[in-house]
Amino acid sequence: MHADLPSPDPDALRHSEELARYIRAQIARDGGSIPFSRFMELCLYAPGLGYYSAGSTKFGQAGDFVTAPESGRLFAATVAGVLAVALRQLGTQARVLELGGGSGAFAEVTLKRLLQLDALPDCYAILEPSADLRARQRDHLQRTLSPPVFDLVRWLDGPFEDAWDGVLFANEVIDALPTPRFCLRAGEVLEEHVALDGNDGFVRVDRPADALMTAAVRHVEQGLDAALPDGYRSELLPQLPYWVQAVAGGLRSGAMLFVDYGHPRREYYQPQRSDGTLRAFYRQRMHEDVLRWPGLQDITASVDFTALAEAGTGAGFDLAGYCSQASFLLGNGVDRLLEDAQARSDEAGTLRLRQELKRLTLPEQMGERFQAMAFARGVDLDAAFLFGDLSWRL
Repeated sequence: MHADLPSPDPDALRHSEELARYIRAQIARDGGSIPFSRFMELCLYAPGLGYYSAGSTKFGQAGDFVTAPESGRLFAATVAGVLAVALRQLGTQARVLELGGGSGAFAEVTLKRLLQLDALPDCYAILEPSADLRARQRDHLQRTLSPPVFDLVRWLDGPFEDAWDGVLFANEVIDALPTPRFCLRAGEVLEEHVALDGNDGFVRVDRPADALMTAAVRHVEQGLDAALPDGYRSELLPQLPYWVQAVAGGLRSGAMLFVDYGHPRREYYQPQRSDGTLRAFYRQRMHEDVLRWPGLQDITASVDFTALAEAGTGAGFDLAGYCSQASFLLGNGVDRLLEDAQARSDEAGTLRLRQELKRLTLPEQMGERFQAMAFARGVDLDAAFLFGDLSWRL
């Protein structure tokens, strides 16, 4: 099954085994199983051991996957133009909050572009739970930003605690939230857990779901106007409304922009997608064995954008728009940025820029698989979604 996956080196396997022992101890303490969401949380975020907490390279060609900001400069420069529209409306005290800063590439390009557009925020905060990634971001931004611009950057351990005005941005963040998994058996909602087999390996088992999970599944079925079939298994995030409210904190006026891969609810929970969207990424390869090599691979699930729309509007924001990543970028001038960049590039640079645009916008690459959704309160971002708005599909 895993013949196409390159084997980790001995040090990486020892690291994975250390995390596996930690998870086994958690399972033993919790009576023989833990919810899958807890397993995913430990695999990704266990201090010093989890995928995002340890020191391996995650992003780019040398890592396990490539995000849009790591593809080049066009994505962040285009998003920065949209952020600038909101920041100008909010005034000089407006802030930017980026959730999960990756390598720091997005912050670098965005701040440079905001400087060009005379729309720098009062501060640019990065909420980054990984100490290792935080150190890498700081090093990258110190090397690439002028001192006055770098001085705007702050790292947070949690959302802003005071009231604030500004813009929140998250690229490929919701897909990494530890997600519960459910299954339907004879009309009953069960929750997927992780237990141990007879050889200390991990195995998935089903347990009765609690009231919150049951209610969340029934809410999905109401939105589908039909019950999900027996044996159907998938993911959902009952905690998403609370998470959105928590990360926004005291955001009074401003916008929230999310870019991620996923589907509106009716497409997410199609009958043929009977095992959900859960998958793992390891060295540029996607596979389905999410229990393998804890701490060495990313674990992710697609986003239910209908649920995100409900969470954002439930937090008191208006839905500003929803469209594919391709429509969002093309509608906000990525082609003009490409032309400007090509005018300053040699032949090799021009080729790289064109390949970057294809990767970001072609349907078979990121263009349709990724979507953008924004919420606004006290600012007008409607123009950012004039091209290809898909809100009617929610």
